[in-house]
Amino acid sequence: MQTVLIVVHLIIVLALIGVVLLQRSEGGLGLGGGGGTQGFMTGRGQANALTRATAILAALFFTTSMILAIMSHRGAGPRSIFDGAGTRAPAGQTGAPPAGNVLDQLRQQQGDAPATQTPAAPAAPAAPAAPQSR
Repeated sequence: MQTVLIVVHLIIVLALIGVVLLQRSEGGLGLGGGGGTQGFMTGRGQANALTRATAILAALFFTTSMILAIMSHRGAGPRSIFDGAGTRAPAGQTGAPPAGNVLDQLRQQQGDAPATQTPAAPAAPAAPAAPQSR
């Protein structure tokens, strides 16, 4: 439906451009309103028909623009970053939640760290620390 409306909208745009270019401008000559009485309409009749066609095409353009804006707005609902955060488990993980902080969880999801990590025991100092100056 939206594709059909876009095609109709583009046809209206092209017709509107053509009708505007056919009109005679105030300061000079338009594309279709040359110097003499050329074409199937002259003077006032041409101005009235082109003005009416411009108004109708402009109203159609405005209407299709509003309908397209409403249709695109309905498809894009507000979404939260938390939607679906815990719904999928990465490959190799079971239903148990991973232990650790958020950074560890992200590394596990990307495959940078093993699935289970145990904290390393702190190493005992080899010699007493020498006092440092401040």
